[in-house]
Amino acid sequence: MMARMVRKQLSVVQALGQDRADRRIAILREIGVQGSISQAARAVGVSYKAAWQALDTLTNLAGVALVERVVGGAGGGGARLTQAAHELLAAAETLARERSRVAQGGGAHQAAAQLSVRTSMRNQWPCVVTALRRQGSIVDVVLAARGDETLLALSRITRESAQLLGLAPGLPVQVLCKATAVRVRAGAVPDENEANHWRGQVLRISRHPAGDEVVVQLGGGLQLVGFAPPGSGLRARGAVLASADPSALAIMVSAA
Repeated sequence: MMARMVRKQLSVVQALGQDRADRRIAILREIGVQGSISQAARAVGVSYKAAWQALDTLTNLAGVALVERVVGGAGGGGARLTQAAHELLAAAETLARERSRVAQGGGAHQAAAQLSVRTSMRNQWPCVVTALRRQGSIVDVVLAARGDETLLALSRITRESAQLLGLAPGLPVQVLCKATAVRVRAGAVPDENEANHWRGQVLRISRHPAGDEVVVQLGGGLQLVGFAPPGSGLRARGAVLASADPSALAIMVSAA
């Protein structure tokens, strides 16, 4: 019995990693109100496909069914929330109130709230969305680093992800990228196909047979970590160019 309770509590915590900011919890809440996934999608302002994506993600994270189908009736059937979903929504309300309370402290309190998200991605930059370029089912998100509008980045995500995150010009976000996805080389001239490239100086370098790990100092006080080929010959304070594919940049929206 105790083991089942612990697993249940953990599933709720995991699912709450997907909070109001990316609309997944809002979609789940609207399914409970509307009794329909399609109507919930319309109420939140996302596509039917995006609503299903949100539901699939939450269900995977929770590890239990959150919605069950209702067959028959005047409307021909629909969907209703399971008990686990109701418990998840109640926990989400409590978590939202606590986050709001912490965020109101500002300064260090706000930074501490952001640090509550743990990730293996070593590169994390505060940015602002400056433009959205839609290309069919793909959206290119143009980002500017907060504190340095000249430092730009491009993230490539699906249209459904952009909808669920509620992305719009002016929205502050966190951009994340694995260090292993960042390529560092000497020089300052980017290739034509490098949509993301950042000029900087080598701050630190650790040499390894599999590749040299390089910490690069960028403008605006920002840093990034990337890798150069083994035996790159890079030296501290040397000029370098770092680059990463747009698909390697993930976007996180704060709940606060």
